[in-house]
Amino acid sequence: MGTFYLVLPPPADFPDLPGAVKSIEPGDTGQIKNVSAYYTDMPRKNVVDFYFNYFSRSPFLNIPLITYKLNHPPERIREVLRETQQSTYVEEIVHPFRESVFINGFEWNNDPFTPPWAREQNILMVNGKTYQFKVTIFYQESKVWQRLIIFYLATGLGCSLVKEINKLIKRLIKYES
Repeated sequence: MGTFYLVLPPPADFPDLPGAVKSIEPGDTGQIKNVSAYYTDMPRKNVVDFYFNYFSRSPFLNIPLITYKLNHPPERIREVLRETQQSTYVEEIVHPFRESVFINGFEWNNDPFTPPWAREQNILMVNGKTYQFKVTIFYQESKVWQRLIIFYLATGLGCSLVKEINKLIKRLIKYES
């Protein structure tokens, strides 16, 4: 069953965020593989739910995948994507032992790294319209062979650990009797 889960194809190209304007800034298009960014007024919950719903199923027969959401501090995106990434929130949608998607949102008037009096310099204006958020999507993929190796190594180590714990328990029970 584990092997089947690991070899299922990942969701295909990510859809554009509905009602958003796709960014054409450097670093938001093809310069960094698997990155796209959007200007939007869609709140965080709606953005994360949109991508969670898309990412939680395989394109093969629409099979549901084991999917978790992790909430990270805004600084995390600077470790994962690029040091200059502006961020207000970072959420990660994870398929254990497979791949993950980082959703980074930047709200210009709520930037924790800019003092309130200076936030106006971060206004997100595109084509004469001001947007509340810039959302950056970063997909971290993995190859099937990498998934299988890690999974079987972890399974083997887990089995060995269980055997050793059982031996230890038997020795403790024998020692106490």
